[in-house]
Amino acid sequence: MSMHKMKSEHGLAWVTGASSGIGRALALRLVRGGYSVVVTSRNHAKLVALQQEAAPDGRILVLDGDVTDPQDMERVLASIEYDHGDLSLAVFTADVTLPVRGDDLHREAFERSFSVNVNGVVNCLLPAVAHMKARGHGHIAIMSGAAGYGGLPGNAAYGATKAALLNMAESLKLDLDRIGIRLQVISLGLVEASGSSRLGFPASGSVSVDAAAEHIVAGLKSKHFEINLSKRANAVARLSRWLPYGAYFALVDRLTRQGSAPAVATTKHASAENQPHQAV
Repeated sequence: MSMHKMKSEHGLAWVTGASSGIGRALALRLVRGGYSVVVTSRNHAKLVALQQEAAPDGRILVLDGDVTDPQDMERVLASIEYDHGDLSLAVFTADVTLPVRGDDLHREAFERSFSVNVNGVVNCLLPAVAHMKARGHGHIAIMSGAAGYGGLPGNAAYGATKAALLNMAESLKLDLDRIGIRLQVISLGLVEASGSSRLGFPASGSVSVDAAAEHIVAGLKSKHFEINLSKRANAVARLSRWLPYGAYFALVDRLTRQGSAPAVATTKHASAENQPHQAV
């Protein structure tokens, strides 16, 4: 079955986490490319400001919602389907980055991270797939990241959620291919979270959210399963997992102790849930 190709004339786009950061920049970029874009987050005022900014270029449709609430996401999708039209593209960018260190563990950081980053995606994915399956086509992109390829100090919660999303997307890809739904993951590089300067990830390697959004749009039009902002960073992250654990831990320990981790592309943005962070 031929895969659905991203074209603005095919219908609506839906972007979660659109009140700020990458989600906001991506929504604007899609509008300028001819899409009508449904934007979702919990911050109504910021979504309205986004709608007003995009007015000269096209339509932004504001549908408030909390990705951690499955009924809320069912409601958003029902509104898209019955009030606005055919959903062609869905990009799930809402996430939070909460640093977790082994010497200062907090249950709340794990629960919040999985609630937003994993369950939040599942809550959006289920109604989106049902809608697209009924129409025989669709395109979904999930914000994953190189943080999911290997454990790093301070990254226990965020990295675990990204590893879960990568595995989930890999597992679903072929099944969704067979029903005409294209699935991609967005991997913008290693995370630069709060306190990450102590782990050796320099801010100088960051890129603007506008550049990230432009790269994502180009990636959505490509044939690749993974949209990489930094192929080198992601390749290094993957290859590091081939090392024996002794060598892997020795390498990570040396880099994080020296504060001289390899330069990687990171993207600074705040999450849709109003949690300040810097994440892929």
